[in-house]
Amino acid sequence: MSAIRTIFTMLVLGVLTIAFAPILIVAALIGIPNRSRSLYDVLPRAWARAILWAAGVHIRIHGLEKLEPKGTFIFICNHVSLFDILGLVARLPRNNFVAKAELFNIPVFGAGMRALGTVPIERENQKAAFGAYDIAAARIREGSSVVVFPEGTRGREYPIRRFKKGPFVLAIKAAAPIVPVIVYGTIEILPKGRLFMHPGDVDIYLLDQIPTEGLDYDHRDELAATVHDKMESFMNSLYLNR
Repeated sequence: MSAIRTIFTMLVLGVLTIAFAPILIVAALIGIPNRSRSLYDVLPRAWARAILWAAGVHIRIHGLEKLEPKGTFIFICNHVSLFDILGLVARLPRNNFVAKAELFNIPVFGAGMRALGTVPIERENQKAAFGAYDIAAARIREGSSVVVFPEGTRGREYPIRRFKKGPFVLAIKAAAPIVPVIVYGTIEILPKGRLFMHPGDVDIYLLDQIPTEGLDYDHRDELAATVHDKMESFMNSLYLNR
């Protein structure tokens, strides 16, 4: 049954990617503005929700009130599955992702990501990575929130891993508040290294905002430690210490 569902989900993903990506590419080429409720906002959300439906995955999001007052944010999220991304695209307010550069080499999909304003990052090249965060800071100033996975690549377990410092340099440059995000349940859907997916429920928790205004580069380690501690404490209290 999991094999059939996986094949169906991949078909939905492929068909919708081929259908939606060219629309976004053309929209970018002809200069349609990237703003809230535009094609750049509506199509990715519909794409993600359709794939989640096909996979039998239900997303529950908690703490949307933490995004008041409305504005732009840096969502700092744990990362354990490809379904983390689908859940965040489906349920978070308008945003761009900072994503590994290799994804942009995928035909059609990569061009669609560029049209959306997704920021490529070369994780092994520190200088290039910090350049990517400059671009992401510009996206925030233009009115779009940004999603970053500070652990880097996907993990195999839920405990919060060590953070890279780049996302916190980004937050300081943009002077945008950080919203820590905990995603739980996606390992059970599709863990790293597995091919077949399983249906299930996923919870996304938005934690209290952490302000960055007035901070400078020298505060990056302290800021990273603060966010890590809050996410680790929440994860442990909610699940791991049961």
